[in-house]
Amino acid sequence: MNERKHICVYCASSTQIDPQYFQAARELGQLMAERGVTLINGAGSMGLMAESANGCLAHGGQAIGIIPTFMIEEGWCHKSMTRIIETKDIHIRQEKMAEMSDAAIVLPGGCGTFAELMELITWKQLGIYLKPIVLLNTLGYYNPLLEVLRQAVEQRFMRLQHADIWRVAATPKEALDMALTIPEWDTSIRRFAKI
Repeated sequence: MNERKHICVYCASSTQIDPQYFQAARELGQLMAERGVTLINGAGSMGLMAESANGCLAHGGQAIGIIPTFMIEEGWCHKSMTRIIETKDIHIRQEKMAEMSDAAIVLPGGCGTFAELMELITWKQLGIYLKPIVLLNTLGYYNPLLEVLRQAVEQRFMRLQHADIWRVAATPKEALDMALTIPEWDTSIRRFAKI
């Protein structure tokens, strides 16, 4: 396994959520900085996106933001990121975030975060994205989604092997440890994409 130095953190931009979500996001950013891991995210100036980046930057870490032009024009861009990469649309943004990172940690979020997570899972199922995907399940946020995914496996919409595509962590430290140590996905799993 190559040393992982860039992790993409997918998460919410909402500001009206339980403070424990902010605490976990900031702690994750701090831990990444302390371990010399560059944080990559969507460059949002609010919510968990900003909090995770701020936690990283406040402890001497590097944070790269990838953001579409229209979001910059709306004033949604975090101004203190180490580096900003501007994309022409949100699809290129998602592709770039996955391409530049060595693993993904998915914090709680809304529809945008769900879409990013489902796309990563789909890419991994098809053998396109081979990197670790870790859900940071703060306050049990992802429990209902995990139940839906379990049901998809049980009812044969997905194979049993696909349940290993993602891992679930309860704490920021556990999430980072998993992201840094889980082996890459085997491309041979592609043969199971068809049920």
